[in-house]
Amino acid sequence: MAPGTAQRLADAALAILIAEGAPAVTMRRVAADAGVTTMATYRHFPNREALLRTVAVSAQRDVAATWGRRGGADFAGQLAGLLDDFLDFALGQPNLYAFLLTDVREGARRFPEDFAEGGSPTFDPLVVAVRHWMAAGYLRADDPLEVALTLTSCAQGLVQQYLGGRMGLPEADFRALCARTVGRVLNGIRG
Repeated sequence: MAPGTAQRLADAALAILIAEGAPAVTMRRVAADAGVTTMATYRHFPNREALLRTVAVSAQRDVAATWGRRGGADFAGQLAGLLDDFLDFALGQPNLYAFLLTDVREGARRFPEDFAEGGSPTFDPLVVAVRHWMAAGYLRADDPLEVALTLTSCAQGLVQQYLGGRMGLPEADFRALCARTVGRVLNGIRG
């Protein structure tokens, strides 16, 4: 069955966002790409912000669906898998990464209230892993939410530098730098 108009509009908006970034997503452009009139777009989404919120929720769910599935059974393998998943996303879809994680936008999740109780499909897998690693003694007991934030912040900071052209490294070397940096942070919080 063909997707409904609202889904076609959201899919068109996501495709534009991934290819060109959020500023390129306009109601007129989305309508044209979805093959409907601009007025039809407004019947499904009252404004651009509502459309982008729908796209954000769907994209976060899709991105999170695969995070944490690779990596070994041990602590190092699990952490490496999560970092690789994050870097694959951030470097492979930089416009979507910026939209979801760095752009100022209405309705974006805020730390800590929106992250504490399973509020972020992209952050939750790491919080779950941190809790497990603390219980297993790989990390010392601490606030799992803040430890997960510590781990993600260093990787996100490096990604921002890389995507902003401030790192003169080939991607493979950049990924190795990220792994070493996370390892250095872990040396301060290991059990």
